[in-house]
Amino acid sequence: LSSGINAEYGEWSDVTPIPLPYNDREPVVQIMYSERFKDVYSYMAAIMQNKEYSERALALTTDAIELNTANYTVWHYRREILREIKLHLESEMEFTASVIADQPKNYQVWHHRRCIIEMSGDASKELELTEETLTKDAKNYHAWDHRQWVLTQYKMWDRELEYIDELLRKDLRNNSAWNHRYFVIDSTTGWSRGTVEKELDYAAAYISKAPNNESSWNYATGIIKKQSMKYTDFSNFKELCRSLHASNMPSPFLMSTLAEMYIEEENSTAASNIFEKLKGAGQYSGQLLELSAKAAGHLLNCGCGHYLAIVFWGLVSHVKISSWAENNKYFTILYCLTNSYN
Repeated sequence: LSSGINAEYGEWSDVTPIPLPYNDREPVVQIMYSERFKDVYSYMAAIMQNKEYSERALALTTDAIELNTANYTVWHYRREILREIKLHLESEMEFTASVIADQPKNYQVWHHRRCIIEMSGDASKELELTEETLTKDAKNYHAWDHRQWVLTQYKMWDRELEYIDELLRKDLRNNSAWNHRYFVIDSTTGWSRGTVEKELDYAAAYISKAPNNESSWNYATGIIKKQSMKYTDFSNFKELCRSLHASNMPSPFLMSTLAEMYIEEENSTAASNIFEKLKGAGQYSGQLLELSAKAAGHLLNCGCGHYLAIVFWGLVSHVKISSWAENNKYFTILYCLTNSYN
């Protein structure tokens, strides 16, 4: 053991270990701890009770963390030791990096690393660390959360859009990268009309490459809605949608966007045409939509429009929907129906 806990060593002879379990109650189910685990955690309990902050206590927390990396109490005590002895912050960064490499989705180690950065004021290695982590798993929430904290706290935005460009060139369906792009712009330049136009063109380039990629559609439609703007305000994006539609591109995201666009323009005929196309998608969906249309008309004519969503959801729940994309498609149709009956 790195802490030197062993009968042949005298370093710990002044400490009386507190054996597991830490109370006098007989456990209902006995946990089969290894001898090493019982050894380390018995001494951990003792030094924590004695509030010992020393080099050997720090070494003991290393052993305890290796045995149970998710033990937040040990991580917390380790930070208390580091604050008291005021040493090892550089080596602590190396230690946490090694733990992250082995267990990149461990909550405790990411929080501990953030605390160490706050103690040292040095975040110079964090972007590289998160990039390495995201190379292995592009959707690692902990890495993204840590990166966004570092960017916000230490204003390290300079090359962040370039990094996102690199990620999207490798995988245009990287939803985390699209989400991060929104975060970066929202946190830096903000969303002027010029920025929105530029980002719509950016998204449009990826939509053209993969019209059935939900991520780029969500980014484009999201920035328009978030800024309370309209599709009809952006001629390039509107033309892209109509061009894809004219080429008979079978994309539910395209159809959903077109439906909302036509509703903005109060073009009920065009919205109805989309409804007809979607209605022919399959036997079950066709029956569902026809029934939905009748229900929508009846409820709206009776002044009971607030029941429409409830009835529609009841119908959808009896039909097998293959994906969230399909689900969104049906709600788009509901939106079109509601407007066409008004």
